[in-house]
Amino acid sequence: MGGPTAHPNGGLKGFCPGAAPPQVKTHLQAQTLATVAVGHQHNHEVTFESIYKQHGVAGLWRGVTGAVPRVAVGSAAQLATFTSAKDWWFGEGSWAAVLAGGMVSGVAVAVTMTPFDVISTRLYNQPVDADGTLYRGFLDCILQISSKEGLLGLYKGIGAVYLRLGPHTVLSLFFWDELRKMVQHQQPPGP
Repeated sequence: MGGPTAHPNGGLKGFCPGAAPPQVKTHLQAQTLATVAVGHQHNHEVTFESIYKQHGVAGLWRGVTGAVPRVAVGSAAQLATFTSAKDWWFGEGSWAAVLAGGMVSGVAVAVTMTPFDVISTRLYNQPVDADGTLYRGFLDCILQISSKEGLLGLYKGIGAVYLRLGPHTVLSLFFWDELRKMVQHQQPPGP
């Protein structure tokens, strides 16, 4: 049997209610003393309430246009490459093939998700004040990064992304595959 299946919008439905916390996390991680600051400093006690008071409901969702495609593209890359790598490249049945398939999938996830991580972070952390915004949206952010920093600018932090997503992908897919095998062995044979 093939790889994991899910409703195509399932991840997006679960993601949308949780889209605001990454904005707060990004603000908190970027906040520091003025003498060592890199990038925009929001200069406020970062909470959902402070962002809401300063920017309204829309302020809580700034950056979501980069985060939603990140989830969709990352999930698609993970599921497609895991099944292909495990079954086609490494042969089915071995736990080593499952781990190798997970490693290949982890690389694919990091490569496909990193540009969206960069875009989301830039949109989350851009200054929004009387002077307006640095990026007008998702596409403008891609175009500005590409023109000012080159295409590799979209891959800043790919090593850290892989160190986070690689082990997560390997372990998640390994345990999913083991659970799938256990369920298949417990089911009676079909007609």
